[in-house]
Amino acid sequence: MPVLPELQPLLERIRAAGAPDRTTPVTERREQVHTGIDMQQAHMVEPVPTAARADHRVRLSGGEITFRVYRPEVEEPAGCHLFVHGGGWWMGTLDQSDLACSRLVNEVGCAVVSVDHRWSPEWRFPVPAEDCYAALSWVAANAAELGLDPGRISVGGVSSGANLAAATTLMARDRGGPDVIAQSLEVPILDLTLSQASIDQLAEGYMLTRERLALEVADYCDPELRTDPYASPLLAPDLAALPPALIATAEYDLLRDDGESYAARLRAAGVPATAVRWTGHLHGSLGMTRLAPSAAEWHQRQHAFLRERHALARVRSGT
Repeated sequence: MPVLPELQPLLERIRAAGAPDRTTPVTERREQVHTGIDMQQAHMVEPVPTAARADHRVRLSGGEITFRVYRPEVEEPAGCHLFVHGGGWWMGTLDQSDLACSRLVNEVGCAVVSVDHRWSPEWRFPVPAEDCYAALSWVAANAAELGLDPGRISVGGVSSGANLAAATTLMARDRGGPDVIAQSLEVPILDLTLSQASIDQLAEGYMLTRERLALEVADYCDPELRTDPYASPLLAPDLAALPPALIATAEYDLLRDDGESYAARLRAAGVPATAVRWTGHLHGSLGMTRLAPSAAEWHQRQHAFLRERHALARVRSGT
């Protein structure tokens, strides 16, 4: 089917605006893009009741980052979903993820920890990936203080955040924990060599372009490191013993084959994995619940998957 009619005006505005001016310093460019995103969210994202939240500043090697913890109104220890925002590794804020995280709390019934990882190009691979693994480790180590169940932690993210979420699950497996019960990946980039067929098939005219993606990858990761499994999870030699996955792809997204190929490789490795291609959608439009009714269907499917995995983990742990 063609691009959804309700998304056509947005696509036309993006085409008319063109790419951000790369001669502008990255800090100014980031601020400009963030301002635009903040203004657009009110028109594109359906509001939801805000979950209770608290920010925690955590010192890591080379600096500090913030973990924002959202909690459901429950007495017993809650399961937790680690969420990583998108933004090409170089932008994206905790505030811009408030609605998505509150929606997860309200619909899944778990806590959510949102990770404010350090941005590229100031902090290049593997720093943002290590920040996300540090967040996972922090949640598990501080679960009792936070009122969380360390045996019920899922991970997920959007676009570059899904890349970091997938890398985090690989790190957890390779480093002996913490255990992850599920991964929910939305329009993920999983091959930084940009070798999947849809990269060229959908290179121009559909929200995210190949040129822009290549620039973001170059800012994030050195060429010789792009086949590292924590940079390109799709290229990992072994995907066995990873948590079950739900992967959302969009029909008109050049990253479509990244997600679908990853699901196929996970299944071949014995990992339950489902990739759902959302017809008519663009990169990032699954978050636009006010513009596209089918975006709400994606969230319902994601929430059902996470509820099921958290409930199953709770039964197994006896909590």
